[in-house]
Amino acid sequence: MPLILITGLPTSGKSTRAAQLYDYLTERIAAESSSSTPKFRLHLISDQSLSISRSVYDLDPAHTPAHVRSANASEKDARAALYGAVKRVLSPRDIVILDTLNYIKGWRYQLYCEAKNLQTPFGLVQIGCPVARARGVNEARIRRLEQQEQQQQQQQQQQEHNTGNGTTKDEPTTTSTITTTTTAAAAGAAPKSGDLHPETYQQSHQNWQQKQFEEESTGPDFEDITLSPTDSQEPYTPRSNWENLVFRYEEPNPMSRWDSPLFILTWDDTPTDTKAVFDQIWDEVIVNKPQKLIRANKSTVQRDKDPGGDYLYVLEKETQDIVKRILEQQAEVGEGGTVRLSRSGTKEEGEDMLEVELPGKKVGLPQLQRYRRAFVALNRGGIGLEAVGTLAAGRLRESFVGYLNDAFEKEM
Repeated sequence: MPLILITGLPTSGKSTRAAQLYDYLTERIAAESSSSTPKFRLHLISDQSLSISRSVYDLDPAHTPAHVRSANASEKDARAALYGAVKRVLSPRDIVILDTLNYIKGWRYQLYCEAKNLQTPFGLVQIGCPVARARGVNEARIRRLEQQEQQQQQQQQQQEHNTGNGTTKDEPTTTSTITTTTTAAAAGAAPKSGDLHPETYQQSHQNWQQKQFEEESTGPDFEDITLSPTDSQEPYTPRSNWENLVFRYEEPNPMSRWDSPLFILTWDDTPTDTKAVFDQIWDEVIVNKPQKLIRANKSTVQRDKDPGGDYLYVLEKETQDIVKRILEQQAEVGEGGTVRLSRSGTKEEGEDMLEVELPGKKVGLPQLQRYRRAFVALNRGGIGLEAVGTLAAGRLRESFVGYLNDAFEKEM
């Protein structure tokens, strides 16, 4: 069943739309199933379901841990985990929704090839959202995270104060110094190392740099967003991580086969508009066959032992059958006799027979197998030309009989 990818800018509402699509498909599958066993199985795979942190997409070398081999190693590992999860569950009975960035067209092509290999439909859902709004959502989540961290720090300090652990007389002075420094940095003046306590200079300087970055990044392209109480997504931190992902985002092109069919949803679509797009996905991708049937490339299809299709199998089979027939009839015709063989391998009435002229001495199995292996080695070049008439089973038998007659003639 189909593999449906969700793509769009970071914090554009992909997870919300993916959850809505999952609920919609769950209802449709239950309504379409006449028995207790559902006709399809539904899977929602995302970074959150695989416990993949959004910090793995940060390519800043300054934020790379010492044990990581490269800046993008964590992102490669995350994509490998997502690809493995999709490959494990994708089958003709399973509908898979992949909710992740999917911002690289090479990554989308890789998933398209996986669906094509299983001959299952493929679809892409793009979430349209202005950059300013998406940035505002990420900023709101960062503020919420900072507030949570501040509350946790205050609670920890309160607990330490109540228990008397780690409390000194100099602590109020230090706190006052930090507060004054932070206020000064927030006012726009860069902190100076000589004016601050050495232990607080580094923290104050980082706060000032962060403030400067906020002033630059929250300009006219920034919207003040109020998060929903049900929003539990983590932000992309640091802010440069989000900006880098937006810069690297590759827009889908419906003219490319790995980006089609393309369904577009916007962040402000009404429930009616959203349901109309979901109905279109159900009708065009899941229920009805796509306009162009997806078939795996012939070079990637494993050959089976079909006498009408696998050249090497036919070559081995027909030559071994001729060797077997010669050994069976040799006792009857004697040395120097003639062995008559079917041209097609099936004894049909009125069929022309092939004749093998035996030498004046008895021919053993090792000698015949040696000739057979030499003939097979000479004719391996016909791989991939099974449909050509001159390389059909009848032609192979005729060629092998002629090869044996030439070899036996030299021995006479």
